Amino acid sequence: MPAVLPSTFLYAIASLIWGSTWMAITFQLGTVDPAASVGYRFLLAGGLFLLWSRWRGETCRLPLHTLRWVALQGVLLFGISYTLTYEAERHIASGLMAVLNSSMLLFNLVGMRLVFGRPLDAKSLLGAGLGGLGIVLVFWPELSTVNDASGWLGVACGLSAAVLASVGNLVAQRNHQQGVPLLAGTGWAMILGGATALLIALAKGQSLEFDTRPGYILSLLYLALFGSVFAFAAYFTLLGRIGAGRAGYVAVAVPILALILSAFFEGFVWQLWTVLGIACAVAGNLIMLLEPGQLRRFARPATQPAP
Repeated sequence: MPAVLPSTFLYAIASLIWGSTWMAITFQLGTVDPAASVGYRFLLAGGLFLLWSRWRGETCRLPLHTLRWVALQGVLLFGISYTLTYEAERHIASGLMAVLNSSMLLFNLVGMRLVFGRPLDAKSLLGAGLGGLGIVLVFWPELSTVNDASGWLGVACGLSAAVLASVGNLVAQRNHQQGVPLLAGTGWAMILGGATALLIALAKGQSLEFDTRPGYILSLLYLALFGSVFAFAAYFTLLGRIGAGRAGYVAVAVPILALILSAFFEGFVWQLWTVLGIACAVAGNLIMLLEPGQLRRFARPATQPAP
């Protein structure tokens, strides 16, 4: 992803695309084991990343010590985490999974503090708090319906996916700081993550069958090209610029966009909680995107002139 693109544009790309992928994932469920679908998605996406790198004249070769960290990123973020995400959507609604995934923001902030020593500033905590409250308000009706073993299994898979994705984000941040090429590094991470997902499917005793129906193939292509290549290129570029803590706020914006699409295509009914939740999430979103100097200017009394 070219470095000249502004951070707000990168943020919009990742949010808009991932806001639609929750619906696309539902077309992947059914005939093919979820882990196998994850494997097909990221093997394809990883290959596209390496072709992109080659087209730009960049090297696709990584030294062994670098490849180890890239492999760790891929196994955690693209292999195990996404396998758990697909599995969770077999037991709970996609909207609820989007809620659980938004908890990655908090895990990112804590992880940045523990691993990189980055302070938990008041702006990030306020933005995260408002965003989390907004997501809970929006999806409270769905949250309140989780009352059986299958539902709680979905919740456990969803939360575990968010934790592992957060750790994978921290590894991605470390790789960026070490100068790992974005395209080649992400490509190999996705290929190794996809291979991990296929191994998980085989370990469960599942065959690596493929669904030739148009709905499966088209959703797979969309998830690989848009949901993986374009969105992750934008997100990892953003992560390198502003850190995993602030970049992770995409996980709060995504469920709101997923909700809007659900209202159009799945008949989601808007309620008072919906409006209040969106208001909180948008406010938190703006706070997270504002620079500290801009936030202080907004906080000044109206009668106090700016210096």
